[in-house]
Amino acid sequence: MEARSTPAAPAPSLGDLHEAIAQRAREIYERNGRVAGHDVDNWCQAEAEILREYAERPARKKAVKVRVNGVEYVGEYSPELADGYTPGEFGGGNLVPVRFDGDKMFVKRPNGKELETTIVKRVG
Repeated sequence: MEARSTPAAPAPSLGDLHEAIAQRAREIYERNGRVAGHDVDNWCQAEAEILREYAERPARKKAVKVRVNGVEYVGEYSPELADGYTPGEFGGGNLVPVRFDGDKMFVKRPNGKELETTIVKRVG
């Protein structure tokens, strides 16, 4: 069975992180009565809060997405067990051989090895 690979969503950028900190600093400024002269304090507090929130988030698992006959499958995999697979091996829109076995999806890599994933989402 062949499927079209779909690029995964990128990790948050530094710009996104900066914007989240700036938004939180504005919230702190407003919550504290819009008192001038505390810009650096507000920013440092916001930065600490946002970075703590990011650190407390559960680690995102690695995943690949493929589309088979109009159905999109998301398969998570363990990088430690991926036999050297690196994200981006499957170009977006490329045809890739895929096989399914229960809740497992096996995607054939360009080097001939299979990437074993666990299906966590099916859309369509």
